[in-house]
Amino acid sequence: MKLATIRTLDGRTRAVRVEDDRLVDLGAADLGVLLGTPGWEERATAATEPVPEVRGAAFAPVVPRPGKIVCVGLNYRNHILEMGRELPEYPTLFSKFVDTLVGANDDIVKPPETDAFDWECELAVIIGTRVRRARGADAEQAIAGFAVLNDVTCRDWQFRTREWLQGKNWEATTPLGPYLVTPDELPGGVRPALEITTRIDGETVQKDTTADLLFDPVALVEYVSTIVSLRPGDVIATGTPGGVGHARKPARYLEVGQVLTTEITGLGRCENMVVADIPA
Repeated sequence: MKLATIRTLDGRTRAVRVEDDRLVDLGAADLGVLLGTPGWEERATAATEPVPEVRGAAFAPVVPRPGKIVCVGLNYRNHILEMGRELPEYPTLFSKFVDTLVGANDDIVKPPETDAFDWECELAVIIGTRVRRARGADAEQAIAGFAVLNDVTCRDWQFRTREWLQGKNWEATTPLGPYLVTPDELPGGVRPALEITTRIDGETVQKDTTADLLFDPVALVEYVSTIVSLRPGDVIATGTPGGVGHARKPARYLEVGQVLTTEITGLGRCENMVVADIPA
């Protein structure tokens, strides 16, 4: 099943099921609200009412206001090696704020304070049920589905200190979408083996498979839920493969006017123009 949150012409958002060029109204303001409803999967499957006005609808972040966005650093072997690190024993975690999120086709805003605006394509895990200290089947069942995310990063701010948060939380920099795709639609299910690609103006700069993850989605649900409860709509960004601009020699970064495309097979693509942030 393929689900999304759309913005309608009246300025509202709606949770929908996507069937080719048809959108089915799921009777919730967005996917975060839907996922917090008991029996959400049955409700999404049974819905039949089409969205009355599809023309002009646009993708919002697939979960517009998740309670938590937990990100994982250094989780693909090739990216760990290109950054000159050793394979970690435990996941490296940091958080993102909701204000970073944009929709699949929204602009990404480059701050004037950075000269090192970098790309990081990622598989995002969307949580569908509350879990704490989940193990095995409980962790698997907590995964509602997967989406595409790009953890666009201000590298010069990220490496000001050992804590990465200040490089990862600039407003309107993180596309999330376009869909939530349920595990039953994907090869590998809750441990999907999917090709993940980043392109800049059509040029491929990252290409790998999610099979290269050091800590897979189920392991991350187990680990994170040991620390804190995961709730419906929470997002885990699983890390980026090799090919980031910062690791290139010379380093290469996003520029205003470029189009950043982030694509994962079976999950769709985010296509975002980089625009300048003009302070008021």
